[in-house]
Amino acid sequence: MLERDRLRTIARLGLPMVAGMLSQNLLNLVDTAMVGVLGPSALAAVGIGSYANFMAIALFIGLSSGVQAMVARREGEGRHGETAVPLNGGLLLSVALGLPTLAALFVLAPDFMPLINPDPTVIADGTPYFQARLTGVIAVGMTFAFRGYWNGVNLPRIHFQVLLVTHASNIVLSYVLIFGAFGIPALGTLGAGIGSAVATYLGVGVHFALAIRMARRNGFLRGIPAPETMMTMVRVSLPAALNQFLFAAGITALFWIIGQVGTVEVAASSVLVNLFLVAFLPGVGLGLAAASLVGQALGRGEADDARRWGWDVVKVAAVTMTAIGLPALIVPDIILSGFLHEAGAIEVARGPLRFIAFFMAVEAVGLVLTNALLGAGAARQVMVVSVSLQWLVGLPLAWLAGPYLGLGLIGIWVAHTGARAIQAAILARLWAGDRWTRIEV
Repeated sequence: MLERDRLRTIARLGLPMVAGMLSQNLLNLVDTAMVGVLGPSALAAVGIGSYANFMAIALFIGLSSGVQAMVARREGEGRHGETAVPLNGGLLLSVALGLPTLAALFVLAPDFMPLINPDPTVIADGTPYFQARLTGVIAVGMTFAFRGYWNGVNLPRIHFQVLLVTHASNIVLSYVLIFGAFGIPALGTLGAGIGSAVATYLGVGVHFALAIRMARRNGFLRGIPAPETMMTMVRVSLPAALNQFLFAAGITALFWIIGQVGTVEVAASSVLVNLFLVAFLPGVGLGLAAASLVGQALGRGEADDARRWGWDVVKVAAVTMTAIGLPALIVPDIILSGFLHEAGAIEVARGPLRFIAFFMAVEAVGLVLTNALLGAGAARQVMVVSVSLQWLVGLPLAWLAGPYLGLGLIGIWVAHTGARAIQAAILARLWAGDRWTRIEV
């Protein structure tokens, strides 16, 4: 059993992070529900475009892990006047990496999208959506850098509050631009992409305003970070960024595999991915809380306490995610019917949804310990484990089960989920060791 004060600490840090994660993906579900009215092809296009965009921004998601690990370590060491310096570095890297990424992928998008799915209708709807989302890539990088800072100084509620503004703007903008209103023509999937990009920039503006008021005394925007700070940022962030990129590329490859089975399966999987992200992200949010608690404990020189925080958060996440998965086990059709409007799509999605829900507690172990290890600076070990299991086990088995053996969508998702269960077991083994306790950040 957890001690009451430790459970309160996990709740105080974890609940705003979980709320932020849920709000972000509930917004994705709202967008998915809106686009679903346009038909399966549009839904498949947005699903593929979203994960192509996820692959594009994955390098920037890694900045959050690097910023949070460095900020939490300095917070634990009592170097409060330097906690915002890693944030400055993260914002600089967002611009330096974002501009060439945006330029290159925007031009290459018409050639890239057909590689994922050959359906001409899906390509026609998905390419402009992907290009519109790409325009927000710099803002996405800055958003994740700010998230790492607020989490690292135990103020995750700030990021959550900014997300509420961002998502409220996104819902309004997406509705107006998708369906047309106030003299604006209906833009369909393109409107969904534009709405998301504009809302992200609005959120970044709010982050800057709050950081100027609350983080200037901690070094925010007070000069360019020293070269050693930037090198540490790159060393800590790069493996996490590559891990995110290859994970996103793996999801895109998974959609390619599913596309070999059929467009209905792609549309169903678009909904499944968004649903399991909503279900999984409480685990990610609690994992981010673990990352801060672990980093701060290591900064105090208390490695045993850091290890204990990891296991304590795993317990909370396992219970939480199991409870979240129960409705999908019991009434999957009710959940799916809110997003899929054809009986055939619901039929192929029902089995995979139940299988994913059954393994929620196992996913909690992997999600929390991934972030706990990142908080300790062990990004390279996390990258090796996750990339190996996804690309050398999960994806080959998914192709074997789906297109080759003809086991359909259920076979693909069984292979994918099984690989993630093995990954969780290996991460638990790493956490039980002590190599991560000796990493300098």
